[in-house]
Amino acid sequence: MSEDLALLIRAGYPVISIETTDEGGAEKLVRSACESLNRSLSFWSLTDGLRPSFAPAESKPVVAPGKLAPALEYLREHSGGDVCLLKDAGSHTRDAVIHRLFRDLIAKATKTGSTLVLVDSRPLPDEFRPFAVRHELGWPDADELKDIIKDTFRAARARSETPLKASLTGRDFEQIAQALRGLSRDDAVRVVNTAIFQDDALTSDDLPRIVEAKRRLLGGIGCLEAIAADFCADDIGGLANLKSWLKRRRGGFSSKAAEFGLESPRGVLMLGIPGCGKSLCAKVVAADWEMPLLRLDPGVLYQSYIGASEGRLREALRQAEATAPCILWIDEIEKAFASASSDSADGGLSQRMFGTLLSWMQDHRHPIFLIATANDVSALPPELMRKGRFDEVFFVDLPTPASRRQVIAVHLRRRRRDPAKFDTAGLAEASEGFTGSELEQMVISGLFAAFEEKTELTDDHLYAALQSTRPLSSLMAERISDLRDWAADRCVSAD
Repeated sequence: MSEDLALLIRAGYPVISIETTDEGGAEKLVRSACESLNRSLSFWSLTDGLRPSFAPAESKPVVAPGKLAPALEYLREHSGGDVCLLKDAGSHTRDAVIHRLFRDLIAKATKTGSTLVLVDSRPLPDEFRPFAVRHELGWPDADELKDIIKDTFRAARARSETPLKASLTGRDFEQIAQALRGLSRDDAVRVVNTAIFQDDALTSDDLPRIVEAKRRLLGGIGCLEAIAADFCADDIGGLANLKSWLKRRRGGFSSKAAEFGLESPRGVLMLGIPGCGKSLCAKVVAADWEMPLLRLDPGVLYQSYIGASEGRLREALRQAEATAPCILWIDEIEKAFASASSDSADGGLSQRMFGTLLSWMQDHRHPIFLIATANDVSALPPELMRKGRFDEVFFVDLPTPASRRQVIAVHLRRRRRDPAKFDTAGLAEASEGFTGSELEQMVISGLFAAFEEKTELTDDHLYAALQSTRPLSSLMAERISDLRDWAADRCVSAD
């Protein structure tokens, strides 16, 4: 990664933009590139002023903390072939004086070979973007993560008041590094420290803690969330055709499949009636294939700043690539990109976002299996559904009597009840038109009724719960009928 940045510096690009929240990782990258080129390096920030990289922390800055203009004036007069890293300078570039100083610096840098590296968590303003070349920081790879684990443990042991022990096999080490993929360097350090100081040790027992810490951390980022996949294929009733299709492709990400001439599976689009198990399938695939599950939340992609929404989507996709192999789940995809298929009042933002996603789906070569679910097929742009975007488009219909019987048995077992003691066949026949989630609520309602009566759950409680429920297929009969008619000749049945 530092080699790519060094090439940009050697090529004479006067301004390089690194858009990232991992400021420490960006600083380390720039230092490495400058060392390889034997270039001097200085840093500027609003709080520290302008300092050479070799200056002691207690020394006075060359330019005092405060406004950016004095630092740019100094660089205009004194820079010559060196590199200066500016932190959060993008927000200052709208000022006319700053803009002029940058233009002067760019003109001088073209002659002297100097380089300005702008590290910012937000995109550069539109009027300044043409002057800068963008460099992707990227996420730490497996080898760098292994170094981070070692360095973090050494640092923790040096400052700990109690003895720390490490007991990891080579496989444990590989699994922890794999679990950390998709995190920034600073976040990886924090997660490893959390695992170490929880029991003053770093062992194989810390792997679940690291996975859970990563899940919480990604959940706080906003648009990409690590989901706990604590299900198995037996937790879904019915969907036999979908299960068989997924089982056949389970080994598609292995090296043996590549040697055989197979490409990695790309993903599936699951259309269907709400409550019939589409979202649950994503969790089951991740658990069955033993791959991390990342959920992309379309609702938080759109931001108020110009360019921020597209940048947020690209950042989420890059993070998924860094975590690969993984399952990327986009739930209710039509809510994010519905307006891309029609005229909208968002200035074309939805269409640009949709184009970014389509290009990534078509071109990426990472071992990522995309699962997209949708309830309203009429809102989906037609480009999303053509072959090549997904391996297959499945329709998840209302469960058949046999599938309903399996679903009822699954939910009884999950609540520590023996399905053999209940009339699951009769309940399945009586629940015509019920979705899987409605059958689950039938069991829950029956349990509450039995709990209130201080008795054990019986068939009577379940039949009473059925009779008091009007299923979605009855409340929205016309829409569901239209959806089933549309899917009859266009999709593969999941059951």
